[in-house]
Amino acid sequence: MNLPRRALLFALAAGVASCTVGPDYVPASAPVPDNFKELKGKTLKGWKLAAPYDCVDSGPWWTVYRDPLLDSLERQVEISNQTVAAAAAAYEQARTLIREAQAALFPTVTAGYSVVRQYTGQKLYGNSGTATPTSTGVSTSPGGVVTTSYTTQASLTWDLDVWGKIRRQIESNVAGAQVGAADLANARLTAQAQLALAYFELRAAYTLKNLLEKTSEEFRKTLAITKNQYRAGTVSEADVVAAETQLLSTESAAINTGVIISQLQHAIAVLIGRPPSEVALDRMFLVGDIPAFPVSVPSKLLERRPDIAGAERLMQQQNALIGVAVAAYYPDITLSASLGYRGFTPLPIDPAHEFWTLGATALETVFDGGMRSAQVDSAQASYWQSVANYRQTVLTAFQQVEDELAAIRVLSAQLRVQNKAVVEARKAVVVYLNQYRAGTVAFTSVVVAEAALLSAEQAALQTRESLFLASISLIQALGGGWDRTQLPTAREAATGVSMFPQLEPSSEPPH
Repeated sequence: MNLPRRALLFALAAGVASCTVGPDYVPASAPVPDNFKELKGKTLKGWKLAAPYDCVDSGPWWTVYRDPLLDSLERQVEISNQTVAAAAAAYEQARTLIREAQAALFPTVTAGYSVVRQYTGQKLYGNSGTATPTSTGVSTSPGGVVTTSYTTQASLTWDLDVWGKIRRQIESNVAGAQVGAADLANARLTAQAQLALAYFELRAAYTLKNLLEKTSEEFRKTLAITKNQYRAGTVSEADVVAAETQLLSTESAAINTGVIISQLQHAIAVLIGRPPSEVALDRMFLVGDIPAFPVSVPSKLLERRPDIAGAERLMQQQNALIGVAVAAYYPDITLSASLGYRGFTPLPIDPAHEFWTLGATALETVFDGGMRSAQVDSAQASYWQSVANYRQTVLTAFQQVEDELAAIRVLSAQLRVQNKAVVEARKAVVVYLNQYRAGTVAFTSVVVAEAALLSAEQAALQTRESLFLASISLIQALGGGWDRTQLPTAREAATGVSMFPQLEPSSEPPH
């Protein structure tokens, strides 16, 4: 074959290679409401529909709580949390699959060098086994001839991607790497939210412990009053026993809070990648109101949640695999070539010893018992499964936002009422104590009033805690300030430079 005909063949192959079988990706529709139900005609203190640019990321989402200790803990999640580290490694692994698939677009070149030493018996070589051959590399031995040959060879094999099978695989792997990036972002957001939840639960536990300790001090005063009344002979010993029982029960409850406090500290340590023995957080209380955080319109939720972005990218990954399966119906065209030298010297590179081959192969499966059609059907089913999972992810996201908006609205109203109940219960305790000192009411009335006050204070604290936890869950449900634009492009995913810093443990434990 002369050079012009070779060039024509390669030009034809390149033109045909522009064909890519299989369906092109079109994002599936998702059920998106116009507005959030919980924001229609309702006033939600501190939470509002986002105005333009409200959702621009102005810093980590947890900074809205203005808590330096929380900020220092959260910053360790990305560099030390092992779940996040595992997700980062999974993303890096997904990126390598892109480069692996891209390598199939190029020819494979191999080079080799071989030495073969061969013995031939006298009767096979000739009647004159004692003659000395003149060829280099050939020598005689008693009864036969020994021949040594050397071969240097390079070979090329090129599987032409005529039908786009390799390019569809690359498309699938790129989308898969973007799924991995979204999973990493979601793992990071989840770990950050878990840390914030544990942190505010710890604050609430410390606040409960403080409340029970202060209440115990008040009950000691009540016990002292009953003892004085008992010594004066105005009350029975039963009042003293009741007061002591009330005090001991409250002290026991205060001690019991140490269990949850320890467990929450251990959970925080693990979330920041530390052994529990290395983390000890000082006493802190849960006070104040939840911060404001803008709520974007529902359609924006599709762009701001990493799990939704990952589910959408998974659709393209599965869609491209349909093309990979369809390409199996078409012939597999391969070019091959080799060039080498063979002789009787260690370096036989000589035009006289040259040999070469050129070849082209078209391999088509004629009968496979329906295997390829089954593979195409399987790929299509996987795609439709990803579509259903995407739509379910979207629906779940809207449910989570609505749930937390409703929780914040209801809990805010409940806390306002409970705070009033605490004030009234405290007044009742003062009134009943004064009446008890005057001997106008039984001690039972004092016990009931003090128990009601403690119950009201615990209920208010629990509601405040639930309100803080709901605010964290809402921020997480809104994506925590993440945006779809943070996903790597196809080029960024395929390059050898990681988008994410090396995950290494920090050097100093928090105190």
